[in-house]
Amino acid sequence: MSTLLISHPAFLEHDPGEFHPECPDRLRAVMAALENESFALLQRATAPEATLEQMMRVHPQAYIESILAIRPPAGEVVMIDGDTGMSAGSAEAVVRAAGALVAAVDAVMTGEAETAFAAVRPPGHHASPDIPGGFCLFNNVAIGARHAQAHHGIERVAILDFDVHHGQGTQTVVEPDASLFYGSSHQYPLYPGTGTAREHGIAGNVVNVPLAANSGSAQFRAAWSERILPQLDRFAPELLILSAGFDAHRRDPLAQLQLETDDFRWVTEELLTIADRHAKGRVVSALEGGYDFEALAASVAAHVRALMRV
Repeated sequence: MSTLLISHPAFLEHDPGEFHPECPDRLRAVMAALENESFALLQRATAPEATLEQMMRVHPQAYIESILAIRPPAGEVVMIDGDTGMSAGSAEAVVRAAGALVAAVDAVMTGEAETAFAAVRPPGHHASPDIPGGFCLFNNVAIGARHAQAHHGIERVAILDFDVHHGQGTQTVVEPDASLFYGSSHQYPLYPGTGTAREHGIAGNVVNVPLAANSGSAQFRAAWSERILPQLDRFAPELLILSAGFDAHRRDPLAQLQLETDDFRWVTEELLTIADRHAKGRVVSALEGGYDFEALAASVAAHVRALMRV
């Protein structure tokens, strides 16, 4: 199994403020874990900057330009809302985070790699086309999905989200377009307050499974096995893109879903099985949440080992 890891030092320069949970040390923990000798076979690449054209497949030009115009002096943070801030290095980070997904899609579509993991900051799944929030500015996975369709001629792309928070920004892109699929398990009620089971999209192309606090592994696995995976299988995606958040872990300080590290390996393997059946094994994964450094590092390692099939 050929797996590509894409990241960039610029992601460490996005600093949304002192004591903010979405801090550079998150990525440092992830990258340190992936330096273990068990990941020696990972291909590694640096994230390019996404082009305006690539980002405009999801976000209006005026919105993109307004975000990229926010360039505070070094050491200062501009808060866009109560949770989402930008520092001097944020503009480059957000463009490269989107570019990482474009490059990852290119790699799996051309056969350079069968799977790819984009270790990016900031996350993206809460960003709607013209509304930032929840630590997110551009919707990285949606940009990757649209690039696959526009540049590689893929018709059906599925985005699967196991972050503990519902990706309302991604769902906004997917729900009116039957060529896209969005499946999410998430704690509910919890930020952003969306993602009820009644939200189905234009053609049953949205599957949400809200889970109560303290649900744990059994209910999480049942949500995927009984609800999301069967509908994903029927959708028959030609490419899977994962919003890989690890804040459903029992150690995470921002939520209470109580998952174990092995649950992330399990769901990754289940998604790979569907990718093998419909998408020639092609899976692109992007880092979203996860705010306990130890749990995040261990969970990413389990996830990437599954992508590598080792």
